[in-house]
Amino acid sequence: MEQERNVDKLAGWILRLAVFAAIVGLCWYFRSVLVYIIIAFVVSLIGQPLMRLFRRVKIRGKSLPDGLLAVITIILILAGSALFLTQIVPVVTGIIRDASAMNASDLPYNSLIDKINQAIYSLFPSLGPNYDIVTVILDKIRELLNFSNVSSVIGSVASVAASIVIGIFSVVFISFFFIKDETLFSRIICALVPDRWELSAKSTISDTTHLLSRYFIGLIIEVMGVILLDFLGLWLIAQVGPEYAIGIAFIAGILNVIPYVGPLLGEAIGVILCVVLKYGAGVGLAVPIWAFALIVLAVMLATQLIDNFVYQPLIYSTSIKATPLEIFIVLLMAGRIGGTVGLLVGIPAYTVIRVIAIRFFSDKKAVRRLIPDIDKENTNALI
Repeated sequence: MEQERNVDKLAGWILRLAVFAAIVGLCWYFRSVLVYIIIAFVVSLIGQPLMRLFRRVKIRGKSLPDGLLAVITIILILAGSALFLTQIVPVVTGIIRDASAMNASDLPYNSLIDKINQAIYSLFPSLGPNYDIVTVILDKIRELLNFSNVSSVIGSVASVAASIVIGIFSVVFISFFFIKDETLFSRIICALVPDRWELSAKSTISDTTHLLSRYFIGLIIEVMGVILLDFLGLWLIAQVGPEYAIGIAFIAGILNVIPYVGPLLGEAIGVILCVVLKYGAGVGLAVPIWAFALIVLAVMLATQLIDNFVYQPLIYSTSIKATPLEIFIVLLMAGRIGGTVGLLVGIPAYTVIRVIAIRFFSDKKAVRRLIPDIDKENTNALI
């Protein structure tokens, strides 16, 4: 009898593993569809606050239909994104074009650059007496910003234009239903879980969507704040022209989305572009090149400090209810596992895992030790 029970248990586990493998296989086969659903879900998280705001508007004591409000919300999100891109992209491409057209002869050489060239030649005589570090840097920048490379990328994108159009249409279409009915995603997930877990699953999804909505909206505010501070600093302090300042600030703000690595990369690109454009486009303070580079670096470092000590604590601690130490460890692990992509999705994924742990494993000692205020979060997750 005992042997038969063990055989039955083994058969049950094999069946569960087979079902799990089949689900994973289906998810991999339809991964493009899952990507559309995930992106649409993120868009709905951003749109839900707008929906709740629109529902408060009464016309003759009645609210507008949810379908119409969902359409208005999607139109506003698309219009805002299109307006932002159409205003910024030409500026960024202009900076790339001007930087690509720069020649080493356009830069006024000074004693500092000559000393650097002489020091490099003394260390590496094989480079030759005519070695010029400025020429090398400009050549590398020109390779990175070469419009022939950009054209090839555009050609590749054009070859899959149909797929892009289908993807955009799919995301917008799915987003409409997620925004119109904020319980739709919850019902889909609950349909896949056993009845005994359905109530906990609903609570988990409700908490998760609320926290992620606050996180993504906070992330957008953070990016806009970084762009604004960099723009004002580069324009008013470094005296870079407003068009160049907004373009460089946009690049730094977008890269800032990547934790830790992104801000450093944005600062490096910002300093290099400002230095290259200083003399080529006649912008910036009338100071030596090294002093100008330090001023630009100081401006961007000041913005990063404000982001680290003001923006990020408000977003991470308030929106996803996690401590800075938690976030740091999670990002280290996510970066190790998935590189840049891991850094981007690490915090949202951790938010989901954290809520699941609170809802389903709050009785476990490890969870209660790692989340000391678990009782408070269980009862006030939506506050």
